[in-house]
Amino acid sequence: MAHNVRRLACPPEAVFEVLAEGWLYPVWVVGAMRMRDVDRRWPSPGARLHHSVGIWPIYLDDVTESREWDPPRRAVFRAKGWPIGEAVVAIEAKPADGGCLVRIYEEAAEGPARFLPSVIRQPAIRLRNVETLRRLAYLAEGRWEGK
Repeated sequence: MAHNVRRLACPPEAVFEVLAEGWLYPVWVVGAMRMRDVDRRWPSPGARLHHSVGIWPIYLDDVTESREWDPPRRAVFRAKGWPIGEAVVAIEAKPADGGCLVRIYEEAAEGPARFLPSVIRQPAIRLRNVETLRRLAYLAEGRWEGK
């Protein structure tokens, strides 16, 4: 399982405010390009985000489902991004030195990406999630500064 860690200058609650706002998903998730709909129950387990992945003009409509929601500690999502496949993504946050430490764990769950050797798949996921955490930090820290 690939994982990344980043220290943020905001409390865990600010991170979970961003995660709870489904319409922000393509702003912080690398590869998501637009939102089509957000279930009213988001981020309750079973609720879905309806998004598109890819780059214009080549994109596919897909969904991400909330599997676990325990703010401000842990969230788990099942993200679909076909034709690459599906991934289980866990995001954890805990207070640290006046801010928080955020960890993201990701593992291919279905599809072709699952069959790539771990030595190729995990570095690629980690590289993408460096940017994912950077974007999440901008949003969460920016919200916190305004309070």
